[in-house]
Amino acid sequence: MEICSLPVPAKNEKSLDEIRKYAKFHPSIWGDFFLKYNEDNTKITDAEQEELTKQKEMVRKLLAQNPDDSTYKLELIDLIQRLGVEYHFEKEIEESLKYIHDNFKHQISKDNDDLRIVALRFHLLRQQGYNVPCDVFHKFTDNKGNYVASLENNVEGLLNLYEAAHLGTRGEDVLDRALEFCSTHLHASVLLNEMSNVYLSKRVNEALIENMPIRKTLTRYGARKFISLYQEAESHNEILLNFAKLDFNRVLMMHQRELSDLTRWWKKFDVANKMPYARDRVVELFLWMMGVFFEPCYAKARSIVVRSTSMISILDDTYEYATLDELQVLTDAIQSWDVTEALEDSPPYIQMCYRSLIDAYTEIEDEMEEIGESYRVKYAIQEIKRVAMLYLEEAKW
Repeated sequence: MEICSLPVPAKNEKSLDEIRKYAKFHPSIWGDFFLKYNEDNTKITDAEQEELTKQKEMVRKLLAQNPDDSTYKLELIDLIQRLGVEYHFEKEIEESLKYIHDNFKHQISKDNDDLRIVALRFHLLRQQGYNVPCDVFHKFTDNKGNYVASLENNVEGLLNLYEAAHLGTRGEDVLDRALEFCSTHLHASVLLNEMSNVYLSKRVNEALIENMPIRKTLTRYGARKFISLYQEAESHNEILLNFAKLDFNRVLMMHQRELSDLTRWWKKFDVANKMPYARDRVVELFLWMMGVFFEPCYAKARSIVVRSTSMISILDDTYEYATLDELQVLTDAIQSWDVTEALEDSPPYIQMCYRSLIDAYTEIEDEMEEIGESYRVKYAIQEIKRVAMLYLEEAKW
């Protein structure tokens, strides 16, 4: 029998570029937007600083001249916190709330069943870390544990109770029922347009309709919205409102300048051209850090954390994009942390990824050296090494 010779089909071999997992992330919408902010247009003038200091002392006097057990002091502390200027008066607020906590049982007996005040006090203390009991709300319920019908039209009391209920813990049924009760009747008030107080109506709308209770709101974002709301309140305190506006704008300019510096830092790595697969997340990560600490005194911390997490983001994208062989070389280099290593046999983007990582942490180490704390950086580098190993394991899946 004649044996026929048939051509063997060629293997369908894919190129390295076809094998790579290239997500093609959308470019950052911010681009060079923040580069326009510099020392000249973000610097507070001497006159502005003098006015800010003057207003701050006036607010401090407001805190000092009202007794800690007064309803006004509770409301003032709440306003200071919601307007985003609490960090100026941390000592005064802590002392006041400690006194209120130490005299909690006595003050509860003086409230005459005022839900607005009971809920506000509970909210402020829980928010400060004091684990005050939730049974203070039992007097507003019937023998079945349901909130009494007479509270249904107490809009301000319901709103304070709604905010307080977000600080409940597992097993606190009276707070779970409060959320349901308040949501039902506050929604009804909005739908039926029963609130003549525009300020109060907008607060209810923000907390419920927009689902932005205080507990779920970023401090700076919440402050910006509340400043606009508070100025519509007929009884607003002009001193406090003006100080909040001045301080918000001062901190805003500081953040703009920080983002300008971080944008310049990012651009020097030329990520868009040398590592085009990697995301530009500088502004996103800065927003995260503002959620943790927005205060002026943490400017250096914000900068360091944003730069560190930006490097981790580049690593994350690189370990998604590169081949296993390339990643093994990169991982070995990171474990050795040799600043002289060039990885000459690796693709340019692997070289750039490693070089960027080394340069970023060298820069941070130099900055920490200036304040005598460069030893901290070695712990961050240890974590980067650990992250690289974990990313490599993930890539092998």
